[in-house]
Amino acid sequence: MILSDRSILDAIDAKNIVIDPYDRSSLGTNSYDVHLSKFLACYVDEIIDAKKHNKVKHFEIDEEGIVLHPGKTYLGSTLEYTETRLYVPFLEGKSSVGRLGIDIHATAGKGDVGFCNHWTLEISVSQPVRVYAGMPIGQLIYFKVDGEVEIDYASKSSAKYNNRTPQPVESMMWKNKF
Repeated sequence: MILSDRSILDAIDAKNIVIDPYDRSSLGTNSYDVHLSKFLACYVDEIIDAKKHNKVKHFEIDEEGIVLHPGKTYLGSTLEYTETRLYVPFLEGKSSVGRLGIDIHATAGKGDVGFCNHWTLEISVSQPVRVYAGMPIGQLIYFKVDGEVEIDYASKSSAKYNNRTPQPVESMMWKNKF
């Protein structure tokens, strides 16, 4: 079941959902709009190796924005830091963003109960497009969980994305055993 605007507000009041900074005008009927931060990153090497820790170069979006190009993976982050204690957060792109040919996540649209951080976005574009820090980029939708969560994400020793940072975080696939 998806939380309504009223349910999201109640969860924020109960501190079961944290959004910082929070802006009431970003609350939709059943979602909360998140915004692109000024932080971006790209992988340094042309070939990315799933078994290695791939280095990224961090940079910032200035007031004039930045043009993103097809064929490159851009890691962005949300301006908003979020926490969820009882709900499963889903991050979806806004339709206005999709209509510009921008995808904000390749596969990682679902968060975990207990996720506490800025969201890293896996941004790709179908044609060159200029983006700006602070622009609406996606929306968080919250789902109720059926049953009690044994260990939330923030408490898992195996969690790879627990270090709080406003900057996008590169893949930690290399920490998996395969």
